[in-house]
Amino acid sequence: MSDINFPLLTLIILLPVLGAVAVGFISNVRQAKNVALGIAGSVLLLTLLALLFFDSANSDFQLVEQYAWIPSLNIEYLVGVDGISILFLPLTALLTIVAMLACWNSTQTNPRFHFALLLALEGVTIGVFCALDMMLFFLFWELTLPPFLFLIGLWGIGSQRRSAAMKYTLFMLFGGVPLLLAIIILAANHAFQIGGSMPYDLSFSLPILLETPLHENMQTVVFMLLLFGFAVKAPLVPFHTWLPATAMEGPTHIVALLMGLKLGLYGILRFAMPLAPNAAVEFLWMISILGVITLIYGALIALQQTNLRRLLAYASISHVGLVMIGIASLNMQGVQGAVFQMLNFTLIASALILIAGFIQHRLGSTDVIHLGGLAKVMPKLTCLYFLFVLASIGIPGTSGFPAELLMIVGALKSNTGLGIAALAGAILGAGYMLSYTRRAFLGPITHDDVLQSKDLQKRELLLLCVPAFLVLVFGFFPDMILGVNEAASEAWLSRLLVGP
Repeated sequence: MSDINFPLLTLIILLPVLGAVAVGFISNVRQAKNVALGIAGSVLLLTLLALLFFDSANSDFQLVEQYAWIPSLNIEYLVGVDGISILFLPLTALLTIVAMLACWNSTQTNPRFHFALLLALEGVTIGVFCALDMMLFFLFWELTLPPFLFLIGLWGIGSQRRSAAMKYTLFMLFGGVPLLLAIIILAANHAFQIGGSMPYDLSFSLPILLETPLHENMQTVVFMLLLFGFAVKAPLVPFHTWLPATAMEGPTHIVALLMGLKLGLYGILRFAMPLAPNAAVEFLWMISILGVITLIYGALIALQQTNLRRLLAYASISHVGLVMIGIASLNMQGVQGAVFQMLNFTLIASALILIAGFIQHRLGSTDVIHLGGLAKVMPKLTCLYFLFVLASIGIPGTSGFPAELLMIVGALKSNTGLGIAALAGAILGAGYMLSYTRRAFLGPITHDDVLQSKDLQKRELLLLCVPAFLVLVFGFFPDMILGVNEAASEAWLSRLLVGP
């Protein structure tokens, strides 16, 4: 069952946006937060309903809604989902709820505005995953910037939070320029191919553009522009410097959203490679090199870190490189592993940075020099931390294992050198995570602050138990993920290997 006569995706996108406006008008802070949480919970239920209606055996876009938006330019409100994008909807909704609960009592300054921004960010982020009109996608893409700018700049925990917020925003604006240029080129090419005139025969519809022939030279231009724009957001080396700065200066629940929602990687999968398939295959070597450099560089820098937040930022960068290697493998194992790992970011990376925030809140630092012996005074936090660390390094029984295994097998199947690089990255990942864990959580307690610190509260325990449960469920039953995106992944591969 894949078609319903109800604008479900539109409701999922608009409900949090309208809820953000409503929260801003509620004078009572507690009531405003409760309303925001209630709306976020309703969005989660709606995304699960969309998943229920989704037919995983069908590789086409489903739950499609299409309305005229700017008729003079043929820009439409066109949304839909396929097996690659559908699972990002409920996980985005879940991560938003977790972020709200994580800052429930810690946000003292203008909390209504803070929770309204979280809802607005949820709506436009889901819009990114649903948009099938390129201009609509670009609108949602750019609308993610204002919430992050204010959330990092106004509620950050570092002295350079405003500088970090501005750095992030400038990087994203810089990356948006090539995206817009590529979109315009694609729309103009459609008008040229059908012998039409501009602007009357422009098309920004992704399904139409996927079927529109694109000259080889033009494919190279479009692919490079899209890859460059999405690489900034991913982030790939050398466009990664905004993430460590944001991780150190921003509020941890917002950093969790940034690390958990890999919109740049999604853009590469959804747009850059399918829209220019011949160029993507031709420059597969470049994608592979970017992936290897990002994987190894991020891991080596993470090995040198003594601060958990900065370590997790570089670990996230390293895992982005591994996902790129999976994509560059151009086989089912690599692609499904890459999508699986992108979903893992939402659970594992975000949970680890939230734990770093809980430690920061209690001790004022996540630097190893101020820690030691945390396992003795925080057994609940330590237990969950260990689970997410094991998932991060791909231990069997966690969701990290099938994702990493598929990517490594896919890389080895594609190119031996690529597979060896993926294995090396996995080994380095275990090295930097376990090294920090040993120094911060084990050993004797050397600081009185650690001795007096409290373990997780009930609310904190609850919000971490949800992703922990999913990490175990997806680890033991990976087909719950793989079965949903199998048909879409096969269609994606077919387009690149056989052609449109």
